[in-house]
Amino acid sequence: MPMRIRKIREFPYEILEFSGVEHLRYSRAVSQIETVFSPRMLHKIAPAQGSRNSRKRIARGNSGSGGTTAGRGTKGQQSRTGKGRRHGFEGGQTPLLRRQPKLGGFRNPCRRAYEVLSLGDLSALPAGAYDRAALCKAGLIRTNKPVKLLARGEVRGKYTLKVDAASAAAKQALEKAGGSIQVA
Repeated sequence: MPMRIRKIREFPYEILEFSGVEHLRYSRAVSQIETVFSPRMLHKIAPAQGSRNSRKRIARGNSGSGGTTAGRGTKGQQSRTGKGRRHGFEGGQTPLLRRQPKLGGFRNPCRRAYEVLSLGDLSALPAGAYDRAALCKAGLIRTNKPVKLLARGEVRGKYTLKVDAASAAAKQALEKAGGSIQVA
């Protein structure tokens, strides 16, 4: 009996008739669109063609590609079993971590960082009494760090200052000019 093929296209199915028996086949292009949007077609989901490959089965004899040396080359440490080396190994050369200097000092965790105020900066202000808020308003200090007065520059007026710390030379210079300092 000759095979009679009749193709009837009814969106999204193709009905193929082989010698009187009808086969319903879901069209591939529509299948990929429908599976994205239709939850009832989840059994049709498949990865894109060519995006997944099965792993190469090596060391299964010379008839296939991957026998004999199994892609490891000939001889040497890389071809042996258990060839892995520890992390940071540099082939016997002194590793980077051991080449670093040992005595690098240390960073004091209790260090107090000050904002520096020099005696020379005070010449921009008229003589008078100043605390942290006034110095900030005048633009001499900008951060919330504690303020330390240092003896850079000269004092040209009677200043009464209230700061967090001051050097001995700054205190002496300020008192010599007739001012006073209060260390909080």
